[in-house]
Amino acid sequence: MEPKNNQDPIHRLTFEDKEIMLIGTAHVSQQSVDLVKTVIETEKPDTVCVELCPSRYQNISQQDRWQEMDIIKVIKEKKSFLLLSNLILAAFQKRIAAKLDVRPGQEMIQAIESAQAAGAHIHLADRDVRVTLARTWGQMGWWTRIKLISQLILSFGDMDEIDSEDVERMKQQDVLETILSEVGRSMPTLRHALIDERDQYLAAKIRTAPGKKIVAAVGAGHVPGILSNWNQPIDLAPLDTMPPKGRLGQAIKWLIPSLIAALLIYGFYIGGSKVGGGMLAWWIGANAILASFGALLALAHPLTILSSAMAAPLTSLNPLIAAGWVSGLVEAFSRKPKVRDFEHLQTDILSLKGFWRNKITRILLVVVFTNLGSTVGTFVAFPMMMRYL
Repeated sequence: MEPKNNQDPIHRLTFEDKEIMLIGTAHVSQQSVDLVKTVIETEKPDTVCVELCPSRYQNISQQDRWQEMDIIKVIKEKKSFLLLSNLILAAFQKRIAAKLDVRPGQEMIQAIESAQAAGAHIHLADRDVRVTLARTWGQMGWWTRIKLISQLILSFGDMDEIDSEDVERMKQQDVLETILSEVGRSMPTLRHALIDERDQYLAAKIRTAPGKKIVAAVGAGHVPGILSNWNQPIDLAPLDTMPPKGRLGQAIKWLIPSLIAALLIYGFYIGGSKVGGGMLAWWIGANAILASFGALLALAHPLTILSSAMAAPLTSLNPLIAAGWVSGLVEAFSRKPKVRDFEHLQTDILSLKGFWRNKITRILLVVVFTNLGSTVGTFVAFPMMMRYL
């Protein structure tokens, strides 16, 4: 049975022989923390569902896990941007919480602590954040991705201008949804992976949680979607998989380098060193200059900047290697992160200056900015090379 007023934070539901109490929480509200504690202590459920995935649960339960991170492995597995995005999102939430004097995700922490005190099973109901980000990222075009990166960076400057209306809006949304709100208005596909799919995922995980009596704490923004999907058949398999790489995208990754290589060969064939050499000069110059400029923006080590310039003209012709991976590895070996960088990571990410000061985040910035510069270099070089024909 559902409450008459959907604004009520507590919803009593049933599924088969289960009794479920769904609590819509505000991620930055002390009232939600108190409500979660009271409900669990009063109801004494068999299971408590929380809007967390395993990796986010580790963030809460293992505060020192950053000290075990292998930054070299992150770069080699092509997860630099994903980790950087996670750190920026974590910083955004921490700054909101600090402004409101509330610990980030405190209502989920309280749900876990109250469940442990009551002897209840803890059930992680949310989809892995890496899958959510990958599916969201995969649905974006290049222009939208650039806008997203800009939105994430600019969000730091906007934090000091948050008013009471912004705070109320943030209480009802995911942190990620808040950041993407402006972009999302014109990109409904982002909302599909970010919110709609997770509403279905949460509904399925909550209603199939073990036990007869269940309390579920989720962000208030997900409650309407969970309610609308409550009695619908949901297949978790397609929602829980990384998006397949599109054939068109894979073809383009090989088509552009092949086209550039063919253009260079044709230039030398029809015009000798004058035409072919001119094309080659533009290709090397545009890629080298813009990739190294990206590394310079990240305040990379001089050797890293040099490696970016040397690698970009070659890696741009090989879809299997990116200039940012080369520069990131050089930066990691040139300025090895120290224990201090791991220990201070959670505080350094609270400011733009800290992102550039901490060696871990600086390495990630080197990877992202070098790749961005190399990509721009390719698009700059191509029309200039065509002018020789």
